[in-house]
This record gives sequence, structure tokens and C-alpha cells, in this order.
Amino acid sequence: MTGADGFIGSHLVERLVRDGIRVRAFLYYNSFNSWGWLDHCADDVKGEFEPFMADIRDPGAVREAVRGVDTIYHLASLIAIPYSYRAPHSYIETNINGTLNVLQAARDEEVRKLVHTSTSEVYGTAQFVPITEEHPLQGQSPYSASKIGADQMALAFHASFGSPVAIARPFNTFGPRQSARAIIPTIISQISSGRRSIELGDLRPTREFNLVHDTVSGFLAIGASEQAVGEVINIGNGYEISIGDLVRLIAEVMDVEVTVESREERLRPAKSEVFRLCSSPEKAQKLTGWTPEFAGHDGLRRGLMETAEWFQDPDNLSRYKADIYNQ
Repeated sequence: MTGADGFIGSHLVERLVRDGIRVRAFLYYNSFNSWGWLDHCADDVKGEFEPFMADIRDPGAVREAVRGVDTIYHLASLIAIPYSYRAPHSYIETNINGTLNVLQAARDEEVRKLVHTSTSEVYGTAQFVPITEEHPLQGQSPYSASKIGADQMALAFHASFGSPVAIARPFNTFGPRQSARAIIPTIISQISSGRRSIELGDLRPTREFNLVHDTVSGFLAIGASEQAVGEVINIGNGYEISIGDLVRLIAEVMDVEVTVESREERLRPAKSEVFRLCSSPEKAQKLTGWTPEFAGHDGLRRGLMETAEWFQDPDNLSRYKADIYNQ
């Protein structure tokens, strides 16, 4: 599994290990020998997976990692939208070329199944809701454009070579361990650190939010479904909420009163902002039988309670710089 050291990836590793699956965790090489969030995984998971440190941009390293693997979950990606404005070339190298490396290695090694990770950002601002997999693709940021390119490369390998590729397209995921470059940990980490005046960007866009446990179960359902091969499948629950209302809900869950300051540096360029995302989960349910456990307003509220509880642990909060804008 690539991207095993990240937010969703570390949760997926834990779930696979607990399900009795042997996991080779592809981790981004660094001189600190850090395994990212897998350094802090649950005690029953530690020592139960095989770490493989390398760089997704290196085709030889990727091929070595793939040898002997039955199923690949490909999550390695640069995902921060603001940073993609500053360093678009690195998104092409990692997201498109990195995906090409995985696809070629999987083909050469005759891997049984490859689940490639997309993102709801490829849809851009919704032209209709709920968003089905047939919605037009719109590259409104260098990040989303790079993910469109990666998705199309995966589909091209399926069409050209019969590669057993399925594309998982999760809508906004949240939960413990998420980077503060995302909106929910941005809000919760500021409140948990004692701030009552929260710095954010635009409060008008709407999003749907899926607790990471649901996203992980969606990945596993796609990985297990033969009908998913060659398909793009949304992972979502179909409930949307504005960022402004989200702030109020989080404040209610955490039993605080807050105000919001809009900061220029936290705003996307006007034509790059995605103003509405809300999924149709029907295809996932039809092809894989997957349904979210944390759906609707109640599900979001329960997920926010679990996430806030994690951030309020001083050991967890200490890993965040709540007073600094995380791009």
C-alpha cells in the first residue's frame, strides 16, 4: 500500500492488519527514519506490517515494492491545494508520474487488483447534485488537475492493457490524525489550543464530510469487488454543510463560543474555489454493497465528537501548530 504513512493510509493499514492481511507499507523515505502516522499507530498494529521506505517518483523502487503483492491500495499523493499553487511541478511528478510508476509495476508484476485513489476535487464546483461519477471533470487547481491526469492514466491502463484497476473517489474525509491543511482539524486544533477567535477563509462553500472509518471501509469494499474493476466509484454519504455552519456545529460539539476572522491568505483564487461538493453514493452501494455508518447530520456530529476528543489529548495536539496557517 502506498501512502501508508499518511492520514487515511495509516488508518487503512490498521484496518488491514486487524483483518489479518499481510501489509507492505510503502513509506516516503526521509533521513529521520520517520514512518509518519504509523509511528503512532495502535499497539496491536505495531510490528505487524512490513515497512518499505522509498519514493513513489522512483520507478525502480516502486517495482521492487510491488513484487509478490496481490492487491495494491495506491494512496501516495501530494494533496494540499494551497501548496499546489506554489509548487505545481511537484504535483505532476508525484501524482501523475508516481501513479504511472505504480501502474507499470502492477502490470509487470501481474498484480491481481489495484485500487487507485482519486478525489472529489476533480469535479470542481458542482454543476448538479448529487454528484454522480458521470459529472464533468474540472481542474480548478493544479492539485485537482494532477489528480484528473492520474485518474485518466489509471483508466487508460485498464482500457489499453486490461489492468485490473478500480478508482476510489472519496469526498472530504476527516478524523483523528488529519493534517491541519484541512478545514475540520484547522477549526478543532485552534479551539483545542484555547483560541476563541478562529482564522479561516471563505465560509460560503459547502462540502460533505466522511469520517475516516467510513472512507477506509469504502476502500476495502472496492478492493473486494470484482464489479469495481474499470470503474470510478464515489465514497461519500450525500450530506452537505456550509463551512460557516460547520464552524457552529464544531463549537456546539466542543461546548464553546467562537467568532471567525476571514484571512486573505486562507482564501483560494476566486476561479479556483470549489463552492459545492455533494456526492451520490448509489454506485458504491450497487457495485460493492458499501454504505456509510456516519451519514447525515447525526453521523457528522458523532464523527466530530470522536475527532475533537482525539485532538484534545495534549499528546496529539502537541503535534500541531494551531497558530500557523498550514498550507
